[in-house]
Amino acid sequence: MTKVSILGSTGTIGKNVAFTLARMDTVSEIVLLTRKNSIRKAEGEVLDMYDALAAENIRCNLIPSNNYEDMRDSDIVLITAGMARKEGMDRLDLAKPNAKIVHNYGKQIAKYAPNSIILVVTNPVDVMTTIALEASGFDKNKVIGIGNHLDSLRLKMILAKHFNINSAEIHTRVIGEHGNHMVPLLSSTTIGGIPLKYFIRSELLDIKKIINQLKQTGKSIIARKGATEYGPSYAIAHLISTIITDSNKILSVSTYLNNEIENVSGVSLGVPAILCKEGIRAIIPIKMHEHEKKEFYEAATIVKEVTDYVKKDLDI
Repeated sequence: MTKVSILGSTGTIGKNVAFTLARMDTVSEIVLLTRKNSIRKAEGEVLDMYDALAAENIRCNLIPSNNYEDMRDSDIVLITAGMARKEGMDRLDLAKPNAKIVHNYGKQIAKYAPNSIILVVTNPVDVMTTIALEASGFDKNKVIGIGNHLDSLRLKMILAKHFNINSAEIHTRVIGEHGNHMVPLLSSTTIGGIPLKYFIRSELLDIKKIINQLKQTGKSIIARKGATEYGPSYAIAHLISTIITDSNKILSVSTYLNNEIENVSGVSLGVPAILCKEGIRAIIPIKMHEHEKKEFYEAATIVKEVTDYVKKDLDI
């Protein structure tokens, strides 16, 4: 059996991840954890999901719960709970209130699911990854943030649309902060195995416009419909499935750094990592252009400042 528990399961992201993950048919049991006053909603979500799963002949045990003990024996515990980003807000605006929530959950996971892998989604995710790591006391390879996985998928689609090429031919990656200080690695982007710079020579590509579009994607969605939903939910479910199936894929996730890349340490950032059933098997060393290095250092500085700020507020 493979068991996943979701903290914040009645929120937009939590319930969508539960349903998307159930449809992937790689998980035996999903616990939808929520507050006591939201348990009826969780029960309703489960009944609705069962109807859809029946149509696809998928069997997955869905358990609505407001009891931390139901996390026991989880392979992965997903933290989605926290204040959601509203229009006009930056992810870093959420740091202080969400740190208290994630810190508490980290301790509860350590108590009830000490052998699990923690996957953090709550924003600002790089900051929250460190908070969850320190609250749980887990090995750093078992505390993973969604990081720049979604950003990398977004950049892939932007380039695929621009060149009118199947997205499967686009190999690109975003690292750094999941936010304004993300670093698109265009220097190592390829299309059909050919470096992006050779496509640029034959076709006009406004790099600044592409990067700005990438950074504004989340805000654009929130401005139009109030929240991001399908993209994050699929990206998270894909991460969970990658870990559970021991795929050893390289994805851009947030993890606590100890000099693995450009001698950056003491902060969680999005970097390319090999994911397996044990969590992060290895962080992939990468070579960047000088301007990308500079942006990566800037991301590290900003995220560490915010992390230290919220840790001081939590008195840890």
